[in-house]
Amino acid sequence: MKYTHIVFDVDGTLLDTAHCILQALKDTLALINGHSPETEDLSFALGLTSENVLRRLSVDEERIPSVIEMWVKKEDECSHLIRPFPGMESLLGQLRDAGMKLGIVTSRTRSELELVFRPFSLLHFFPVIICADDTSEHKPSPAPLLQYMKKAGARPEQVLYVGDSAQDMECAKRAGADRALAVWGTQNCKITASYYPEQPSDLGALLLA
Repeated sequence: MKYTHIVFDVDGTLLDTAHCILQALKDTLALINGHSPETEDLSFALGLTSENVLRRLSVDEERIPSVIEMWVKKEDECSHLIRPFPGMESLLGQLRDAGMKLGIVTSRTRSELELVFRPFSLLHFFPVIICADDTSEHKPSPAPLLQYMKKAGARPEQVLYVGDSAQDMECAKRAGADRALAVWGTQNCKITASYYPEQPSDLGALLLA
């Protein structure tokens, strides 16, 4: 396999966070508005930065920082719902042992990333991590993945980006990298991608063949 850098999204790709994220957002909106949309109406939030989610929900710009703090606190309260996807830790170990360089490109801020990974011993697999703090533009812009390439010394043809959303796949496409849709965590299996692994083990079979 030609790829030497395997770069992962976090939510819906490395970690099963959807229920926690949406429940925390729903609870936060109920606190600030006295009511909140149904959970299914908030699914657009998956894969976006916190700021962009709240802007789409018409939260006043000056309130966004404090509302994000509330959202993070609510997410911490339901963090017991978060788990790595089955087989993910084994996959990461296999890829690392095969000499592949692993990275993360996420729309979470660094503090949000550290919070969500706190119960798990996974971050040591990733020497290069690009968070929302690291670029002024975010997915689907190619900027975060291009920043990874710059920091890791990787060329686009060496990189496979693994994510679960249309924003992830568009980011990779615009950065010139191939992309694998994490079918195990996606909300939409019709998104265009280079590969469609159904489970983490399928990604391993693809890369280690």
